[in-house]
Amino acid sequence: MSQAFERARTIDVHAFIDAQRFSLFHCILFVLCFLAIALDGLDTGAMGLIAPTLAQDWHVARESLGPVMSASLIGIGVGALLVSPIADRVGRRIVLICAVACFGVWSCAAAFASSMEMLTVMRFLTGVGLGAAIPNTATLMAEFVPARMRGLVVNAMLMGFAAGNAVGGVLSGWLIPAFGWRSLLLVGGVAPLVLACLLLAFLPESVKFMVSSGRPAERIARILRRLSPSARLDGCVFVSEAHAPVEKAKRSPVFELFSRNYAVGTVMLWVAYFMCLVVLYLINNWMPTLLKSSGFSLHQYATTAAYFHLGASVGIVVTGWLMDRISPVRVIAMFYALTALVVFIIGRNVAHDAGLTLLIVATGLTLSGAASSMSTLATQFYPTTSRVTGGAWMLAIGRLGAVAGTFGGAFLLSLNWEFSAIFGMLAVPSLIAAGALLVLGRHAPHLGRGERMAGTPAAAQH
Repeated sequence: MSQAFERARTIDVHAFIDAQRFSLFHCILFVLCFLAIALDGLDTGAMGLIAPTLAQDWHVARESLGPVMSASLIGIGVGALLVSPIADRVGRRIVLICAVACFGVWSCAAAFASSMEMLTVMRFLTGVGLGAAIPNTATLMAEFVPARMRGLVVNAMLMGFAAGNAVGGVLSGWLIPAFGWRSLLLVGGVAPLVLACLLLAFLPESVKFMVSSGRPAERIARILRRLSPSARLDGCVFVSEAHAPVEKAKRSPVFELFSRNYAVGTVMLWVAYFMCLVVLYLINNWMPTLLKSSGFSLHQYATTAAYFHLGASVGIVVTGWLMDRISPVRVIAMFYALTALVVFIIGRNVAHDAGLTLLIVATGLTLSGAASSMSTLATQFYPTTSRVTGGAWMLAIGRLGAVAGTFGGAFLLSLNWEFSAIFGMLAVPSLIAAGALLVLGRHAPHLGRGERMAGTPAAAQH
């Protein structure tokens, strides 16, 4: 660390964090957040994986599964809307721990549901917990990582969502035939409860949040020493963003989303993420059913779903790497445009061969690369005082798109639309998402490069 930081009595925590190397502290934080996101992904994707077996076991038509498959998505929206302002007031750490424990408890409960109505309620309550996980983990990770690698690290952490989906796909191919569909929900419930205990023991609070909310300097110094043990921080005054002591924010985080500097960008983020999740959740929830109706076996469609999420993992890392080097808005818009191209091609090629598998992997790469990067983009767009709220409200609005995609898939299946027609139609919302991000870029010049986070002086000027 620079000697200038050690001699200074007033320390800007942004500059302090940006001057650090990626350390063991970052690795521990990364693993904890990655696991939280992975379990979020496993639980979110569980219904899509168990849907064919559930329909057969309970003797219900596949198109009637729309409500139970959408219940967690609605819960995610409700949880994000209610929890996000609390996280910007009381802290990222406690909200994240409670969120992980919440979705673990209700996923366990869902495994013992005895009716469609009970399962729907349990999945809704699971979603309430899931709704707080991604915005809090993305924000917490972003607020500890040096700016020069923020996009790559946060996206790599968010790769946990795709990894969790992939693990769920692999587990479903083994657990469901052997133990039934309830076993997948049970695994998705016990694991978060174990993780919540680990988070309680090892997860730190964001120092940027602590400074902006006026927490004691001694507590801030204690966490910063975990980043740099040799730093002399006794008696220091810590400042954030505006290079002056920050008083506890009085303005509501929600109102800040619609202030002059953020209103247009907020709406464009919502439009892009809404359209993105229409595509992602229609594919994620209905691809196993579509593949099965096209002649794939349980093993084949579970494996293909796993390949989709493997491609997603690669796409998320590549997108994050590019965001640190060129305009993050243009990178994500480009990935949406590529998604439109790939799903259009899939709509004209449904042969059961390696070519289709490759195209599905490409869809996972481009679509999930863009989707996961939206949370990273939100952390760069909004200031500390509304960062969780901004990301979570984008998540909540986006989940309406997820519900639309899920119900839309059920509706199209009821009309006997084929695999090719459904995939080809998904090019339209993908292109709309790309256009919305280009508009966002025109109203947020501080996002021209990925190395700065909103709320820094560069961001304050826009």
